[in-house]
Amino acid sequence: MAKEKSIYVCGECGGTSAKWLGKCPSCGAWNTLVEQSASASSAGSNNRFGNTAQFASLAGSSELMLLSEIEAVDVARTPTGLDELDRVLGGGIVAGGVTLIGGDPGIGKSTLLLQAVDALQRAGQNALYVTGEESGAQVALRSRRLGLSQSQVQVMAEIQLEKIIATLDASRPTIAVIDSIQTLYSDQLTSAPGSVAQVRECAAHLTRFAKTSGTAVVLVGHVTKEGALAGPRVLEHMVDTVLYFEGDTHSSFRLVRAIKNRFGAVNEIGVFAMTERGLKGVTNPSAIFLSQHTEPVPGSVVLVTLEGTRPMLVEVQALVDNGGPSPRRLSVGLDRDRLAMLLAVLHRHAGVACMDQDVFVNAVGGVRIGEPAADLAVMLAITSSLRGKPLPKGFIAFGEVGLAGEVRPAPRGQERLREAAKLGFSVAIVPRSNAPKKGGRDFEGLTIHAVDRIEEAMEVVRTLD
Repeated sequence: MAKEKSIYVCGECGGTSAKWLGKCPSCGAWNTLVEQSASASSAGSNNRFGNTAQFASLAGSSELMLLSEIEAVDVARTPTGLDELDRVLGGGIVAGGVTLIGGDPGIGKSTLLLQAVDALQRAGQNALYVTGEESGAQVALRSRRLGLSQSQVQVMAEIQLEKIIATLDASRPTIAVIDSIQTLYSDQLTSAPGSVAQVRECAAHLTRFAKTSGTAVVLVGHVTKEGALAGPRVLEHMVDTVLYFEGDTHSSFRLVRAIKNRFGAVNEIGVFAMTERGLKGVTNPSAIFLSQHTEPVPGSVVLVTLEGTRPMLVEVQALVDNGGPSPRRLSVGLDRDRLAMLLAVLHRHAGVACMDQDVFVNAVGGVRIGEPAADLAVMLAITSSLRGKPLPKGFIAFGEVGLAGEVRPAPRGQERLREAAKLGFSVAIVPRSNAPKKGGRDFEGLTIHAVDRIEEAMEVVRTLD
């Protein structure tokens, strides 16, 4: 089939060019020309200043509905058979939903999805795995390594969009995995697979098919050197759910994090362990983020952080050492700019000076902590390392610290305390607003010290020595 002629349309002024240029010949804007088929451009849909109105008048208007009259129906979910993946998805896959999952090469995206579609197929669902990066034999070899040699999942090795859409339309699977969106190309465009135009066009067609057919589509996406999803940003806007697969390839633990989810909560995480038989869900992730010390050591504080709906215990370690003329401030898993701010607050309001000291802070296990509720734990770890005195065994802390030295409450503090008490922790320093009220639920075995300011927290630590 002969390819349609392509032209390049400016996203700013709607001007066109027969070939790609770095600068639009009409308005002079840089990097705004996007490839389109000539038939699509002739309709005037991308021309801001053209005769788009005359084409709109030829088409019938869509039906208008009142928001109050639209019936809201709860979406049905189909569990994937992997509990940690279901947690991130909000309970399972949704018919007609489009999910985009990205991660570093070799992190385990294909392994996870192959396990998921096999579990769905065993549960009676029709599953299709489309591979554009590997041959069918390579996918079969991976399935044997995972112990799925008898899997009945349908596999298709293809990168042409039109053939994939035709196969999907004929088989109508419950779920279709496209691995990966950057390998697909459409005959309507002349650019190479992986280009901005091809990725956008292929994703748009697959999304449209998912919505009209009810097939759940999962797109695997490449990432850039910076860790962001490759391709146009509109790719993340088009899909319903965006997942990031995180983790160090040198570690056996992997995190799947939801960044966007139209059918569930965002910032949920699923924790997996990579084994010889594939990825296994970790039911108690707090255990992997806590170092096992025989005795308390200086500079170590356990933080109760919140990932989506799940409270997790993470060990925060700090090392304060003699620095030179330009002391270093380095943090791994925590915001470096916030570390500098906390050191200033520590000096101004608690009298703990680290101006001539190197300060290193690390979140154990490779987890990344973005919430400000980690402030109090970080400051206590720094003070412990500077003084050379460990905090008591079974000690936890959480709370946001402001520039005025006040300790602000953390969201869902009662759940954090319950998680710490369940795991056997005995001493906690928390914001006063998060402390249980009298007559409230008893946190058996957990002594809670409520504080309003960072000075009070430091005084409590001294009494615990």
